[in-house]
Amino acid sequence: MEELSFEEAMQKLEKIADELEKDNLDLDTSVKKFEEGMKLSKKCNEMLQEAEKKITILIDGEEKDFTIKTEE
Repeated sequence: MEELSFEEAMQKLEKIADELEKDNLDLDTSVKKFEEGMKLSKKCNEMLQEAEKKITILIDGEEKDFTIKTEE
């Protein structure tokens, strides 16, 4: 899968959802779109988890800095 930003992946995912909701696709195309949507969903989830880890590290680092500064 090509490198996409979170926003680009979400836009593609929304487009796929719209296409599937229209119900004018044949079964094979619907299955392919669904598979693509699942891959995009997984990618978005992974990006969110990575962002959450980074934020947690930053917050934990700030709390340690704050604790050290206040204890002196």
